[in-house]
Amino acid sequence: MFMQIAIGAIGIGIVLMVGYLVIAQVQASLPTATADYNITDEVDGTSSTVFAGFGLVAVGIIVLAAFGLINIFK
Repeated sequence: MFMQIAIGAIGIGIVLMVGYLVIAQVQASLPTATADYNITDEVDGTSSTVFAGFGLVAVGIIVLAAFGLINIFK
């Protein structure tokens, strides 16, 4: 059981890193501002939401690992 949790945590960690890299590349490739519309504000808001979701997933990984360790040492 613990190995399944560990492998899942590694997989989710890789997904988080790839997601962060994608968001960073999208932010870097967008124009900074136009005459009528500033798209960077929208991208900053979206990336903040996505990063908050990534943080929740990371907390979930920590909780699952803790439950795995608790079950091992019972």
